[in-house]
Amino acid sequence: MNKLRLPASCLLLCALISACNTDGKKEGATSSSTTGTINQLKLPQPYATESVKNYSEVIGWRGKTPTAPSAFRVNKFADNLQNPRWIYVGPNGDVFVAEATSEKKGKERKEAIKSGQAKSQNIGRSPNRIILLRDENQDGEPEQQHVFLRGLKQPFGMLVLNDYFYVANTDGLWRYPYNQGQNQITGRGEKILELPAGGYNNHWTRNLIANADGSKIYISVGSGSNNGENGMENEVRRANILEINPDGSGGRVFASGLRNPVGMGWAPGSNVLWTAVNERDELGDELVPDYLTSVKEGGFYGWPYAYFGPNEDPRMKGQRPDLVKQTLVPEVPLGAHTASLGLAFYNKSAFPAKYRGGAFIGQHGSWNRSELSGYKVVFVPFQAGKPIGPPEDFLTGFISEEDKKKVHGRPVGVAVLQDGSLLVADDASGTLWRVAAK
Repeated sequence: MNKLRLPASCLLLCALISACNTDGKKEGATSSSTTGTINQLKLPQPYATESVKNYSEVIGWRGKTPTAPSAFRVNKFADNLQNPRWIYVGPNGDVFVAEATSEKKGKERKEAIKSGQAKSQNIGRSPNRIILLRDENQDGEPEQQHVFLRGLKQPFGMLVLNDYFYVANTDGLWRYPYNQGQNQITGRGEKILELPAGGYNNHWTRNLIANADGSKIYISVGSGSNNGENGMENEVRRANILEINPDGSGGRVFASGLRNPVGMGWAPGSNVLWTAVNERDELGDELVPDYLTSVKEGGFYGWPYAYFGPNEDPRMKGQRPDLVKQTLVPEVPLGAHTASLGLAFYNKSAFPAKYRGGAFIGQHGSWNRSELSGYKVVFVPFQAGKPIGPPEDFLTGFISEEDKKKVHGRPVGVAVLQDGSLLVADDASGTLWRVAAK
């Protein structure tokens, strides 16, 4: 089993800042004042508004479905799943679903019930398994469903590489002998890398992605705290994207200062890694925006000392001015407290041309904002591997029209199927939604 060495230092400044988009009338437009792209983002001062706890209440869909733009249709791909958090599409089109959740016990569980958090997300025992769905005739409804792997520890990221099936548990990376098309893992797995377990709020997730030639695997690890309040000695190998060889050796920190990087993807036609990052809480309604960013080797993205370039977090004032100066600016702000987690680049041709090469982002939704934000899937248009416009609403309707504090579900993982449709994991309702072009 391998352990990672720590990075020497984090480097460089960055260039582009992103602008606001407040056109809520245009189909697909977003309306957050901290959502935009590549012009000028005006951030409010810390504590410009009071930090609040405002948990949504999940009520289920009750016969309704999410809403996509008029050129698309939405259908239920699978339901009655147990907290389907993440999706991975195998090389042969098999769909793997990681069923896992935050586990709260004792005093922590009582506080979640008292605060309303328990109505907003599942907090019981984690299912700790992976489900296989197979849609052989590609009619949008899988004919086969199998328990592919069980007995895991909060599984999340999945990967097929070199005749192995990789699973990122919260506390380590495992791999299992795998033959394409098998319905269940039967071989004995091996733990090839230790990872720091758990984390602040939902930061137990560990995502996986390989580079194009399969020589490296990248692992996202979220912070253990909101803003370093437990001491940076407890944040070793956290708030990073790690790089390893496929056997778990050669580990290093590829990029750091990323509070909770979850979704990762390669922009089509490029070798540039991108990630969706869930930013910090308790600085007010509009701070700090989540973001989509390219990931630069050795880059430092601010957490916990700064955000969106050299904007110092007042809670860490004066502690690391060197790192504040080095903080890179992400390309696309996605709105404060939206919990932007899922990321999938569109690499098929079934959708209209504007979507090709762009990024879909699953926003799990806020708890630290006076009005709910997120709870939708947004789309960021790309051209030649770079964002060219602000995020647009793509899949909405998760927030109840009748009561804005209630939600039907919470989107998180997103993936592109072989037929070119988009799959969205709604963990709170136990549903996978499929969005296809008409």
